[in-house]
Amino acid sequence: MAENYDFDAIVVGSGITGGWSAKQLTQAGLKVLMVERGREIIHGRDYATEMKAPWDMPFRGKGDPEVFASEHAVQRLNRHFTEFTQNHFVSDRENPYQTGENTAFNWFRSYQLGGRSLTWGRQSYRWSDYDFDANRRDGHGTDWPIRYADLAPWYDLVEEFIGVSGSMEGVPSLPDGKFQPPMALNAVEQALRERIGERWPERRLMIGRTANLTQAKPGRAPCQNRAICPRGCSFGAYFSTQSSTLPAARATGNLTVVTDAVVEKLDYDPATRRVTGVRWVGRNGAASGSATARMVFLNAGSFNSVQVLLNSASEANPHGLANTSGVLGTHIMDHPTTLSAAALVPGFEGITTFGNRPTGAVIARYRNTDQMDGVGHTRGFSYQGGALQSAWVRGMREPGVGEDFKANLRGPGPWRVVLVAFADCMPRASNRLTLDRTRVDANGIPQLKIDFAYGAEEHAALAQAKADAAEMLTHAGGQVIMGFDRPGAGGSAIHEMGGARMGHDPATSVLNKWSQAHDIPNLFVTDGAQMSSSACQNPSLTYMALTARAADHAVQLLREGAI
Repeated sequence: MAENYDFDAIVVGSGITGGWSAKQLTQAGLKVLMVERGREIIHGRDYATEMKAPWDMPFRGKGDPEVFASEHAVQRLNRHFTEFTQNHFVSDRENPYQTGENTAFNWFRSYQLGGRSLTWGRQSYRWSDYDFDANRRDGHGTDWPIRYADLAPWYDLVEEFIGVSGSMEGVPSLPDGKFQPPMALNAVEQALRERIGERWPERRLMIGRTANLTQAKPGRAPCQNRAICPRGCSFGAYFSTQSSTLPAARATGNLTVVTDAVVEKLDYDPATRRVTGVRWVGRNGAASGSATARMVFLNAGSFNSVQVLLNSASEANPHGLANTSGVLGTHIMDHPTTLSAAALVPGFEGITTFGNRPTGAVIARYRNTDQMDGVGHTRGFSYQGGALQSAWVRGMREPGVGEDFKANLRGPGPWRVVLVAFADCMPRASNRLTLDRTRVDANGIPQLKIDFAYGAEEHAALAQAKADAAEMLTHAGGQVIMGFDRPGAGGSAIHEMGGARMGHDPATSVLNKWSQAHDIPNLFVTDGAQMSSSACQNPSLTYMALTARAADHAVQLLREGAI
């Protein structure tokens, strides 16, 4: 197929969606080039800190505060960032970005082979038609050109391949899937499930659906319950590009991988209205280069893909590639999130658990589903969290001294439960990405500028989430000790999305229902940039399903000679 071209397809990025693009396209027989801006990481061999104990680390796992401040001023705010994982996150000094006036946005990034698939939280949830129909229903944003039925078989494919453990619950707002056996709720969570469910049957507390194996798959072992996933997992027990999609793509013999190659722009032929390839800047001593292909899949990460499109502006596309609509870079989103409630739960002092379960408990969306019952908001929110038992480290904040105090810390402590809300984020034109051409990064590429703020809807949703959480935990016998209703800075959920949204109308959207650019038929954007709304559940499973679906369609078009 690659006559007069270097490759049939080029995939930009190697994270969660880039790995899926490469797998699907190579397994269909296409010759594929994967271009990754970060360093190569070999599965198992290069997880440098995976098996280390705190006493093996120079700063006992806490890290060098001077290095964190100078190199990782933003990344250190990520809950997964520690001395053990810092090599899986970018240097903020080398990868700067700008924010607009009154914008607080923490852009957490992992530039390496595998991208954020090595550091993600692994929570894997389907969206429902409450989510895909939301924009049409309340008039915010543009209507999705797909519904749940369009994506259901692709959710099946992705869940079965990556391995998602979870329970079948029959909750309309959170469709069930093709799950491995679930991990278990602990005794306190089970009690909360029963007590809350008796009062509010629609509020179902369940185990988090996570891409951690509970049953072995070829080449991958079950989860070891260590909960140190962001270090990298040589067991392959969680889904990552390295453990799953990359081996599948390489097994075809059709994949070429280039690392340390920062894609600067896409080449475009105005005569054919097609992209012809990509150009990249070499880093860490690697050579700069370019390659041609019949089609390009942008999977660089939501904001990075938009940056590439904006930086690919030319005389034929003065406002960026695939941007005749003028909406490229607009309507970006991230879930507003906050600790809605924390409570002590008495009565379980004699019960303890063993191991470190790598998932928590969730309560799916129950507001504004069949009835509009939200106060000041038209979408929904969900909770993640669970019950935790205090260990010996509670001694750092409890008063005491002496032998009896130390002896007490050797035993299990009191139980507490936390509910963290994730709310739907409205798509707004004012929340957008632009290029600051007066400032460039270490690769000479214009820096991205982020303008972002939450509005009244998000604040109202979190206020109701706080009130609901306190009511539920109090009813279940908890003693609420704190709760908040203000969102963290943008980016805190690490679910940034939008900027190249999907839609029916080429005048108001960048992509069609196949994640294919309206303007450029051989260009596909299948990472989070394509999202037209945010829902309130984690988006990664939806990214992967959309990617698999788009790749299948692209292969059909290629075989028909349409691209």
